[in-house]
Amino acid sequence: MSVAKKDYKRVTTNTLSEMKQNGEKISMLTAYDYTLAKIIDGGGIDIILVGDSASNVMAGHETTLPITLDQMIYHAASVVRGVNRALVVVDMPFGSYQGNSLEALSSAIRIMKESGGHSVKLEGGSEVIESIEKILTAGIPVMGHLGLTPQSIYKFGTYTVRAKEDIEAEKLLADAKLLEKTGCFALVLEKVPAKLAQKVAGSINIPVIGIGAGNNVDGQVLVLHDMLGMNHEFNPRFLRRYLNLANDIKGAVQSYVTDVKSSDFPNEKEQY
Repeated sequence: MSVAKKDYKRVTTNTLSEMKQNGEKISMLTAYDYTLAKIIDGGGIDIILVGDSASNVMAGHETTLPITLDQMIYHAASVVRGVNRALVVVDMPFGSYQGNSLEALSSAIRIMKESGGHSVKLEGGSEVIESIEKILTAGIPVMGHLGLTPQSIYKFGTYTVRAKEDIEAEKLLADAKLLEKTGCFALVLEKVPAKLAQKVAGSINIPVIGIGAGNNVDGQVLVLHDMLGMNHEFNPRFLRRYLNLANDIKGAVQSYVTDVKSSDFPNEKEQY
């Protein structure tokens, strides 16, 4: 059943809680630069995630691990300057919070002060709970992330679906409840069975945003470059491409090259 969409002039963590209570689905996309952030914010997106996926789609790395805190702050500051409505969540990169809660707090404070972002996101459950607690003491909102956690790719060894076995599923549910109890305002569930994701979303009061986690959660997130069809190398089952920009951009470049080489561009109307 569709739910009437309330017109929120500015999305906050409180807004997201209200949306879950009202049964309104939450939309979330990544962005890494001013121009695209401004466009998708104008399109009505609820949350913009400045993801450490910038390591892949912007820098060409194989994993998310190489991106630094300074680079994440640069991307986040660029995004914030283009946003008027959406809640901006900034990924804390690998090495900026694991194992040292004071370093985690310092990293989160830098993100908030230097980027102007509205909140941070951390991967993991009980393993990082001390870092989450420390960040929350500074009044910084924290979004959790469970299931497939790309920063732990070398531990898992694969990007396959997580929590298919009972033991891992039970831990994921327990971690979700722990993150809520600790004070996280929302949770991303990545690449987990749809029935488990539905169970998690029904067991906690904070919004659950899915990516490859089925439709019975409180919202969805995709990487913008994947959704716009700016690459063809990544083809998971959960990805729906809404455009095919890779071909469109390539075609536009080819037309430009042809026009320049034939002296068709610029013409008399395109010069002073």
